[in-house]
Amino acid sequence: MASCMSARCESDRLLKPLTVATNRRLTKGARCGKVMAIAVQPAKQVEEKRRTDMKQRRVVVTGMGVVTPLGHEPDLFYNNLLEGISGISEIENFDCSSYSTRIAGEIKSFSTDGLVSPKLSKKMDKFMLYMIAAGKKALANAGITEEILSELDKTKCGVIIGSSLGGMKVFNDAIEALRVSYKKVNPFCIPFATINMGPALLAMDLGWMGPNYSISTACATSNYCILNAANHIIRGEADLMLCGGSDSAIIPIGLGGFVACRALSQRNDDPSKASRPWDSDRDGFVMGEGSGVLLLEELEHAKQRRANIHAEFLGGSVTCDAYHMTEPHPEGMGVALCIEKALIESGVSREDVNYVNAHATSTPAGDVKEYHALMSCFGQNPELRVNSTKSMIGHLLAAAGAVEAIATIQAIRTGWVHPNINLENPDKNVDANVLVGSKKERLDVKVALSNSFGFGGHNSSILFARYEQ
Repeated sequence: MASCMSARCESDRLLKPLTVATNRRLTKGARCGKVMAIAVQPAKQVEEKRRTDMKQRRVVVTGMGVVTPLGHEPDLFYNNLLEGISGISEIENFDCSSYSTRIAGEIKSFSTDGLVSPKLSKKMDKFMLYMIAAGKKALANAGITEEILSELDKTKCGVIIGSSLGGMKVFNDAIEALRVSYKKVNPFCIPFATINMGPALLAMDLGWMGPNYSISTACATSNYCILNAANHIIRGEADLMLCGGSDSAIIPIGLGGFVACRALSQRNDDPSKASRPWDSDRDGFVMGEGSGVLLLEELEHAKQRRANIHAEFLGGSVTCDAYHMTEPHPEGMGVALCIEKALIESGVSREDVNYVNAHATSTPAGDVKEYHALMSCFGQNPELRVNSTKSMIGHLLAAAGAVEAIATIQAIRTGWVHPNINLENPDKNVDANVLVGSKKERLDVKVALSNSFGFGGHNSSILFARYEQ
């Protein structure tokens, strides 16, 4: 008993709160392609549930935080995207010379100084460190100082940040220790490997007592978290929500697992050219790592504290292909249905969507299926521009949706959309005129759509626009 109490005291000591660092609703009809009717004919039922209460609480984005292979601040990250810089390179974290894939969007340098206490920083899995750092950065970006933090109603502030794989490194290390003896297993292996502990620790640090949990839907995770966070605000259960995703799986077991799935590009001799969405020479996706976190805020609350509003969150939707563990539905029905539902739930007309940050991972099947779904909904819009952030940073798994949402919001803010690098020979099944070229392009974004899809057939689409009173 004494040893148990001692272990608990040590756990409590190390798990003390971390050091704190710092009415747009379009009302036109929103019906898409006829493919929707095939999937259990949901259109009529969804239409009947269309939101009609125009006085509902509006949700805006007031903070953005990123940890990515192209920088750890939103402006630096987006400027690098606009310049077409690739963050994909040879893996340096471990010896992968025997692997068929030896490249990734690996974060080469990262510091937790001022963001996480040194003791915890040494013990946490990197996915958790990235998550907490991005969350703190989002608060700083939103102008949430310690003084403002102390004045917030903590019961109306929450955190929903997910991960697809969680603390793989911490868990793997525990397995290796177990080969010697169970007595060698780190007592923190379970809490620091579980996905929910990231938002839990962030809430402990901030004292935020509102909704707090994680969602794990593979690579669609971030969008699910963002949508759920917004719904908590709309329902009046929260005023501020930190939301997004985080993953760090560029370790032997992570790389080996995806290699075994035969999902990764093997263009090891030219890493910066490996991720090439919609290009006829694409041969698989490139792993990435990092975190993206948005601070969503109720509009009146944001106005009252004179926050800088980056964009308005209009809404979104989720669906399931119900088809295959890793392959998209051959007719793209689940994706098209998800987009249609997102438009209807948001009250947005398809004619107003002129920018899509696509999921497009650089896989032979996925890129084209998503493209066809987009065309079924927006093919008649001559202004439509489509790009994929993954061409430069690879696939950040659970973090992809939030990082790409931030890229989408930056496009709204700056009037520039980033290029699709490596799109040298467009697939014969796509119209290259719809896709952004090899250079950044000027675009007055009316409404932007950001897609994220995950293994298991999880689909998610979210919509943003410039905030207008």
